[in-house]
Amino acid sequence: MSQPKNVVVAAPASPSTAMVSVSPSAPTIHDRMSRRGGSIQMHIRQPKVLHPVENEDLKLLLLENISPDAVKALRDQGWHVDHSTKAMSEDELVEKIHQYHAIGIRSKTRITERVLKAAPKLLAVGCFCIGTNQVDLTTASKVGVPVFNSPFSNSRSVAELVMSEVVALSRQYFQRAWEMRNGIWNKQSKGCWEVRGKTLGIVGYGHIGSQLSVLAESFGMRVLFHDVINIMPLGQARQVESLEALLSQSDFVTLHVPELPDTFNMISTPQLAQMKRGSYLMNNARGKVVDIPALIESLKSGHLAGCAIDVFPSEPSANGAPFDNSLNSWASTLCSLPNVILTPHIGGSTEEAQRMIGEEVAASLTRYLNFGSTIGAVNFPEVDLRAITADQRGNVRVCHVHVNQPGVLKLVNEALSPYNVEKQFSDSKGEIAYLMADIADVSPNDINKLKETIKQTKSNILTRLLA
Repeated sequence: MSQPKNVVVAAPASPSTAMVSVSPSAPTIHDRMSRRGGSIQMHIRQPKVLHPVENEDLKLLLLENISPDAVKALRDQGWHVDHSTKAMSEDELVEKIHQYHAIGIRSKTRITERVLKAAPKLLAVGCFCIGTNQVDLTTASKVGVPVFNSPFSNSRSVAELVMSEVVALSRQYFQRAWEMRNGIWNKQSKGCWEVRGKTLGIVGYGHIGSQLSVLAESFGMRVLFHDVINIMPLGQARQVESLEALLSQSDFVTLHVPELPDTFNMISTPQLAQMKRGSYLMNNARGKVVDIPALIESLKSGHLAGCAIDVFPSEPSANGAPFDNSLNSWASTLCSLPNVILTPHIGGSTEEAQRMIGEEVAASLTRYLNFGSTIGAVNFPEVDLRAITADQRGNVRVCHVHVNQPGVLKLVNEALSPYNVEKQFSDSKGEIAYLMADIADVSPNDINKLKETIKQTKSNILTRLLA
């Protein structure tokens, strides 16, 4: 007998009351939670999707094999989306970006000042990854372009990769596997260790570092961490006062810091000398935080027993491109060393992470392009207003990016004074300020006049009207 429409059938109260067979293609927990969340979202008053008053069709460019789910989500908005699996060089971007209103990238494509100046229509940048150092954030702010990223979605994937590296290094099994593939049987226990009882030192106790801390303790490891701020540890982890203290006590050291001037070559000859003899170094953060030539010397001397590196100062721009001395002068030497694990920047390259990153960044771009919301922008004031609803005809949303200086709000409010301002919010970040205002009962004849009035203020960077 079929179920009546609009009836929700509850799951059995206890797992023991039903037998469930799950195939490899069954929905994941993430799928089920997404569906569950979607099924309970009820809007008494449906939000209205806003569009530029110029009625210009938005065009988006997505590069570097961004999640197909993100591509679909953006196309479902009715936008034109060009999607490429490869990165683009600066010259290629300068040639093409003038036609696009938004661009989505991962870690290889660089959005430089030159690229931004060649993009008169550009409204937003989406970094489908954690880092944003591949974007000139200062210039992006100055030209009124917010940059969005996904700071948390691949944390678990990176943490799991690090734990696999800990076990692989301590058992030398990449080296044994290479020997087997070359027809060499070399069963040995010398220099191979259990990880239980060993000390893991985590440099940077953010979202990845803290998740890694929990995983390591479940392996029976002792966890130390160092961070520039005081952080409450999870489990039995303990914060140490200095990098030197962490290096000297750890059997394994793993790096989880951003690429900043302060972190450039933060692990070099002096720091490597402070590490315990026979210890291991892992870098899944950014390529420039480790001085690779110094690392090579430490490995050659036997001071370090091994290392794992997933990120490099210079990386190939596409799959299949060579990783050799033309890219990094030390590449062939590093590749020849024993008990060294080299991976092609795959820390966040899991189906789960890429899907969640795609969902998060696509949602951020959609909120900004449709509603003007900058929540989650890394280089912009975070401003948001509740949605204009479908029954509020004649309402217009003003999105005004401007130089943060006195007198701007007075001029803008003078321009808005003939209308009923239903809600307004502004904030600033450094030299940039952002104002959103919803005004009611604006006639079509007034819209362009209002926009031009606001645009002509001397502090204007970018003004959009959404209706």
